[in-house]
Amino acid sequence: MATHCSFDVSTGADLQEVDNAVNQALKEIAQRYDFKGSHCTIEFDRAKAEIRLSADDEFRMDALVDVLRGRMVKRGVPVKNLKLGDLIAATGQSVRRTLSLIQGIPQDTAKKIAKAIKDAGLKKIQASIQGDEIRVSGPSRDDLQAAIAFLKAADFGIELRFGNYRG
Repeated sequence: MATHCSFDVSTGADLQEVDNAVNQALKEIAQRYDFKGSHCTIEFDRAKAEIRLSADDEFRMDALVDVLRGRMVKRGVPVKNLKLGDLIAATGQSVRRTLSLIQGIPQDTAKKIAKAIKDAGLKKIQASIQGDEIRVSGPSRDDLQAAIAFLKAADFGIELRFGNYRG
């Protein structure tokens, strides 16, 4: 009797780790000499999964983004899923920027991933889009492991997670 194996492809960040990274970045900003006397803030909106930054000028904004990214890397948050918003001029010389966290695979990216699996020539492997995840199924574990290796090697602009492996 043939068994059918599958795994899920998803993306997203642990919001608690993002919160911890934001808090660590705020502590670092309070300690750093180049931020002394400046009004730089980081606010994390957990419900919308976005981070709002404000700084005195573009130079400090770039430094603020670098500090935040460094803290996120140390906490294991995929920075590939950060979507930088446009730099918006506020009062005086101050600037604002919004960083959005991609929490699920967008529909167009999911279609690209499913098409790439189909075009890869992997025998009997099927990919189906289920909301913001993709379920990849096939008759053998070896084929699924080849599919995982193929997806890890490809770049779809987001960090992919593989889970729910059933054999």
